[in-house]
Amino acid sequence: MQNQGLGSWIHKRRVKSKGHAAIIKDGVSLSYDELALRVDQLADVLRGLGAGHGSRVAYLGNNHPAFLETLFACGSIGAVFVPLNTRLAARELTYALNDSGSTVLISPESLEGLADPAVRDTAVGHRLVVADEPGLDSPYERSLAAASSGHRDVPVGLEDPAIILYTSGTTGAPKGAVLTHGNMTWNSFNVLVDYDVTSDAVALMIAPMFHAASLGMGALPTLLKGGTLVLQDRFEPSLVLDAIERHQVTSLSGVPTTYQMLAEHPAWGATDISSLRMLTCGGSAVPLRVLEAYEERGLGFSGGYGMTETAPGATSLQAERSREKIGSAGLPHFFSAVRVIDDRGAQVPAGVVGEILLSGPNVILQYWNRPEASAESYADDVWFRSGDMGYLDDEGFLYISDRLKDMIISGGENVYPAEIEQAIMELTEVSSVAVIGVPDPKWGEVPRAIVVPAEGCEVTGARIMEHLDGRIARYKIPRSFVIADELPRTASGKIRKADLRKTFGNSSAPV
Repeated sequence: MQNQGLGSWIHKRRVKSKGHAAIIKDGVSLSYDELALRVDQLADVLRGLGAGHGSRVAYLGNNHPAFLETLFACGSIGAVFVPLNTRLAARELTYALNDSGSTVLISPESLEGLADPAVRDTAVGHRLVVADEPGLDSPYERSLAAASSGHRDVPVGLEDPAIILYTSGTTGAPKGAVLTHGNMTWNSFNVLVDYDVTSDAVALMIAPMFHAASLGMGALPTLLKGGTLVLQDRFEPSLVLDAIERHQVTSLSGVPTTYQMLAEHPAWGATDISSLRMLTCGGSAVPLRVLEAYEERGLGFSGGYGMTETAPGATSLQAERSREKIGSAGLPHFFSAVRVIDDRGAQVPAGVVGEILLSGPNVILQYWNRPEASAESYADDVWFRSGDMGYLDDEGFLYISDRLKDMIISGGENVYPAEIEQAIMELTEVSSVAVIGVPDPKWGEVPRAIVVPAEGCEVTGARIMEHLDGRIARYKIPRSFVIADELPRTASGKIRKADLRKTFGNSSAPV
């Protein structure tokens, strides 16, 4: 077999797991052999549209079988899969399409209003529209029906690019993290080893797969092992609880807000959740009251730390040690390594805070078309600079101390202040601005903007929100604003965000 990458997975599973359900969505079930047939058909369609080795094919949509079909079809022909975040504004999507050079876009009917303006002034020459409900008539289904179902074994190496995932940078310009077939494969190995995923696993996918965590920690390891994915295109507590009971779900991943909303739902106590074996939580620590609500029903949480650039797992904390090591992000994954250094690059002793460095076959080697960013991201060409601060205890468990990059995690979404600040500074009424995260009972954190008006000008939160609408995704738009006379700065002119957090970082601070 010449294809060593993701494109070979479903072809191999069509025999090993023949007749076993691979995907369930809206009552429609696809077995592994049926999925393999559709992947081969889509691969033939993409070839007919001119896609081949190294071509970029974009997908704009929430959790849907076509998402995975596109991923594996791209892998079958050596093309690069570019999943796009449906919560981005059209202008942001246009940037990603142009930067990646995608020539094909696949998206569902319900997102045509977003896809249409997004593809203007891009190199996208072909569109395939998918029905929102799997199996219904659509251009996508008609294209598959007319395609060849023969499987072709195309040479694809583990070092070849498999996916470009866009992650906002601290400079405000999104960067495309190039995840190779090897990155995704080794990350899946890490998950299988450290979380004991089994072939009878039923993973409920409630987080969008265009995020590295959902795709890399949930979907791909489950499919590699021959388990079943139950897809939901949005998070609704009642639907999640119903799906757990109906499909005998064994694993669930989410952020603290996810689990809190489930435990607070009226149907929580009456729902049979006895099938659940594994709960993983990322983004931030699980509140004690939420932890206790699940412990009362015999469940614990596995946690961890990672990022898009690590495909995405770097460390994992097993549920049985979550109480003992409360606040920890766990140990390095089996095939990964973690180091902490000081500002001179020297490794620090246990308990000393420094910058977290990561290494392993799951870590990216480059950003798309960003050689400078790629070079700056590595220390000694081996260790990836995470930009996060933390320390290791005497057993090697990692603790995160601070976010060097000032990233805000809001409802599981990474929000970078620089991107928001750049958009706000387009207003001539604004002299300077700084964005920080403030606590929010529902989303964990939300952005707050501290704004200094230009001389002789007045500016309001309403005016800024009106300006940002359509320019950046709604979840990035600040929920509150502070109008200030000046911003605290260092001698070199850098804004002191630590001072701003002390003054304005409380959720009840006057605004």
